[in-house]
Amino acid sequence: MKALFDQVSQAVSREFTQTYSTSFSSAVRMLAPSIRQDIYNIYGFVRLADEIVDSFHDYDKEGLFTRFEADWQHAYQEKISLNPVLNAFQQTIHQYHIPTTLVDAFLKSMKQDLYKQEYHSVQEYEDYIYGSADVVGLMCLKVFVQGDQALYDQLKQPAMRLGSAFQKVNFLRDLKADHEGLHRTYFPNTDLHQLDEQAKLAIIQDIEADFEAGFSGIAALPLVARFGVYTAYVYYKKLLSKLKKTPSSELKNTRIRVPDYQKVGLLAKCYFNFHVHGL
Repeated sequence: MKALFDQVSQAVSREFTQTYSTSFSSAVRMLAPSIRQDIYNIYGFVRLADEIVDSFHDYDKEGLFTRFEADWQHAYQEKISLNPVLNAFQQTIHQYHIPTTLVDAFLKSMKQDLYKQEYHSVQEYEDYIYGSADVVGLMCLKVFVQGDQALYDQLKQPAMRLGSAFQKVNFLRDLKADHEGLHRTYFPNTDLHQLDEQAKLAIIQDIEADFEAGFSGIAALPLVARFGVYTAYVYYKKLLSKLKKTPSSELKNTRIRVPDYQKVGLLAKCYFNFHVHGL
């Protein structure tokens, strides 16, 4: 029975999210139950693609990714896949009429991670972020607005800026792993071997501008999504604050994180601010 397999597929995407990102899954739990599973389905897809290019070092990553792309195309066209993550993802794509151009842009950026290690220009950097982060925000926005195209158009730019902010924070947090483990440098015109406070501050100011532009759209989100997105926003702002206070020399040698006890405190603060004072 296909319905039973669909239930299993959704459970796999949910487990995928909760296993690979405790922080993101905490924010997803703040979304309304009516849309929560669809965000798990989107995250399961993007995380699996990301793991192929970032983690499967003992395998033919290019071959695996090529097969993953082909399997996705079959899943979309046939509305079924024996890969549970793809099966769940195609359901969400069809249900919310999410343009496949967004998926194509995401896969293009992920594929670049197979061979591209440095981004020399701002345009290259922005193109990569559009595909790796902005379009994911737009996929989620399609779920959030539930068919309201006018609202989608209104919130499109803020959603992209928020996606950019989250991704850039990830880049800064993962500086050591990306540079030493994967030999990648995402920030253009930045010598990570000689990263100083001035260069770090320039990166952070750029991220802060994205956060400011992205925040403007949170208050206009439908209630089913608003608190969950606000929670993610507050968490990433806290992480950026910690990165800002960390000396540039230390950023290259450690991975900065928000401890679990602080996450609990942030969640309580989010709840109070949202439900008592509003945004």
